[in-house]
Amino acid sequence: MVEQTIEQAARLLEEYHYDLPEERIAQQPVEPRDSSRLLVLHRDSGRCEHRIFRDIVEYLQPGDTLVLNNSRVSARRLRGVKTTGAQVEALLLREVEDGVWEALVRPGRRLLTGAQVILEGILKAEVIACLPQGMRLLRFEDPDAVHRQPLGEIPLPPYIRRKLENEERYQTVYAAVNGSAAAPTAGLHFTPELLQRIREMGVRIVTITLHVGIATFRHPEPEMLAQGRLHPEWYTISEESAEAINSTTGRIIAVGTTSVRALESAAVGRRQVKAQSGSTELFILPGFQFQVVEALVTNFHQPGSTPLLLTCAFAGKERVLSAYREAIALGYRFLSFGDAMLIL
Repeated sequence: MVEQTIEQAARLLEEYHYDLPEERIAQQPVEPRDSSRLLVLHRDSGRCEHRIFRDIVEYLQPGDTLVLNNSRVSARRLRGVKTTGAQVEALLLREVEDGVWEALVRPGRRLLTGAQVILEGILKAEVIACLPQGMRLLRFEDPDAVHRQPLGEIPLPPYIRRKLENEERYQTVYAAVNGSAAAPTAGLHFTPELLQRIREMGVRIVTITLHVGIATFRHPEPEMLAQGRLHPEWYTISEESAEAINSTTGRIIAVGTTSVRALESAAVGRRQVKAQSGSTELFILPGFQFQVVEALVTNFHQPGSTPLLLTCAFAGKERVLSAYREAIALGYRFLSFGDAMLIL
């Protein structure tokens, strides 16, 4: 029975694949941030409009609440060697205790418990535990050394092959809370000036936190789809943010699928969330009943990815994939540094 469920899940994922030409994958962000293109998709009719991102103000209304994910990318990709001389790489994800970090390593076969490494020439560490899916716990000889200076580089998704000259360009302008392995990229289009203009319109801007986990670098597994869960991610909605969301008189507009996941994980009723912190494994698939989110700002996602499934759950598979085909034909830029969608 489980095997059949997994087979069904694999077939379902195939339904969310589309042909994404290599040249449509953005390798660099545009400048200024709010000059990216904006495809506006109307859920009721499937009609698409083609605008510039700063035009989003024309679709917002006084009384709306715009919900932003203020998580900051703090993961670092470090390169180094084992004491034997073999080359290794470690993606530091989060510090679980003083001097002990959860990391994705490669090649994993070279980094078993007890292995010692020197990263970026100066950071000495030992593998103290092997975790599932290629993860390790690394204990650093000098617990403060990792924080002393930003060694290594910020991790970019594997489809971005050009080096980023300014690492802040892979952070939102409102990023504040360290903890993510990847940026909540729907927010990369906002500038401080655009946010101020939105506030002056009478739109409330609220921040919540969801730390984007390592799953963002992986394609969804049929087994996970069959079980109806995702890799856990930590989120926080403060009392102040919950009160602002719950008292919204207009629409609740989520910026990014990460914001959607946090809001719907904390939902306690129609347009109501509970202030809380915790881990969520919520997997939003077509058929999901949204309780909180009423409009969505998002980027164009990879074929067969979990953010694409969430977007299709919100706006309908045929409408979303039709909009994607139209965007490809019109030369939109896709994925993390690409253009944006506003789904109403």
